[in-house]
Amino acid sequence: MQMTSTRRKLAIATWKAPAEGNIFGRVTLDVSEAQKYLDAVRENTGQKVTITHLVGKAVARGLEASPGLNGKILFGRFYPFETADVTFLVAADGDLAKAKITDVGGKHIAEVAAELREYAGRIRSGEDVDFKKSMQAVKLIPGFLLRPVLSFTGWLAGALGMNFKALGVERHAFGSCVITSVGMLGFDEGFAPFTPFARVPLLVLVGAVKDNPVVVDGEVQVRPTMTVTATIDHRFIDGAQLSTLAKAFKQTIEDPFSVDPEAGAGLGELPAEHAVTAGS
Repeated sequence: MQMTSTRRKLAIATWKAPAEGNIFGRVTLDVSEAQKYLDAVRENTGQKVTITHLVGKAVARGLEASPGLNGKILFGRFYPFETADVTFLVAADGDLAKAKITDVGGKHIAEVAAELREYAGRIRSGEDVDFKKSMQAVKLIPGFLLRPVLSFTGWLAGALGMNFKALGVERHAFGSCVITSVGMLGFDEGFAPFTPFARVPLLVLVGAVKDNPVVVDGEVQVRPTMTVTATIDHRFIDGAQLSTLAKAFKQTIEDPFSVDPEAGAGLGELPAEHAVTAGS
C-alpha cells in the first residue's frame, strides 16, 4: 500500500468545493533591476537573498499601501493586523511546512532572508518543536475527523487569535499572505486554491525567471521576466484597493532601488546559520 504524506492526508481530509468569491490575477514583470538589486544585497550583506524574498517584501509593501487584506474577519467585521506578516512555504521530507515571518514590511530583505533560512533549517533538521507537534497531531487524528478538528482549530487560532501550543498551532498562524515558488519546480506560473483552515486572504505563487522579448522605449529587447499569480479573497478587498496594492507590489519588484537605494549596504554582514534558503 502506498504511503500517504502528512500534507496529502491534510489535502484529502480538508478538500471541499469553493464556497466564497475569489479574485484571480497574474502579472508578468521585468526583473532586470531586481536581479541587480539582489546581487548588490548579497554583496553588501552576505545573505543569499532570492527573488522569492523580494516578492515577500513587495507583498508586505502592498499590504501596507492597501491594508484591506491585512487583517481578519470575525463575526462579520474586519479587524486589521498591526504588522504585515507573510508565510513562506518550505519543503520538508515530502511535506510542506509554513514559515511565518512577522513584520516583513518593517524588515530589510536581508533580514527576512536570514530569518527564513534559520526557520527553514529548524524545520528540515527536525528541531522546530511546533512543526513536529502539528505533524504528530495530524498523523494521530483519523482522516474523517481532520476536517472538523482543523476547521474549529483554525477558527479559534485564525479568527479569535488563540494559541494551541500542545498542537503546535500559533495565533494567526499564516499571517495575511502565503507565498510559494513554483518556478523552482520548473513552472512558468500556476494558481493555488485556499486552504480552508489557514484563514488567509491572499496566496501568491512565484513563477520561473526566463528571458523573453520586452518592448523598451519602442524597441524589442530580451529581458529576464517573471510571472506572479495571486488568489485573493474578494470579501477583504475590491478592485480599487487591489489596484493600490498591485502598484506598490510592482514598483518594489521592477524598481527595488527606489525602495532601498543603498541595497542594504548599511546593514553589514548578517549571520547565516543555514546554507539552504527556503523558496529559492
